[in-house]
Amino acid sequence: MSDAVLVDTNVAVVANFQHENAQPDCVIASIDALSRARRQLVLVDDEQRFFNEYRGQLSHSGQPGAGDAFFKWLWDNQANPKRCRQIAITPLDASGTEFAEFPSDRDLFGFDRADRKFVAVALASGLEPTVLNSSDTDWWNYREPLERNGVVIEFLCPELMR
Repeated sequence: MSDAVLVDTNVAVVANFQHENAQPDCVIASIDALSRARRQLVLVDDEQRFFNEYRGQLSHSGQPGAGDAFFKWLWDNQANPKRCRQIAITPLDASGTEFAEFPSDRDLFGFDRADRKFVAVALASGLEPTVLNSSDTDWWNYREPLERNGVVIEFLCPELMR
């Protein structure tokens, strides 16, 4: 495991108090994880796929929540190689949800197409980054084949995985 991380959008959404089932401990864990990520190397894809997803659920102004502040910080630091690294991934379809770097493991067939970009970047980076997840149960449901294929996941709010 390295000092590199990927941040699934749900972490910032939870940090913004925008998940109805997230209890205070979960929100705090998400805020802390975003704070920690700022001191690590945050990985994104080189075609703005992550940023486009973030933009759909977060405020580019950096306000009012901690998730918004992280999004602004990442945007401002995307060209800073000490804080952010853009990783090239290879789309295999016009929709941009299938990638050459995503494992061809049949146990991952049902994994959320929208989250495959995170897995592809994690594996393409060669850095063994940790994927941060607060509330997306798909990561939990597919954790064993993902981990078997080299994806490291940190579940910030395990109580939401039930």
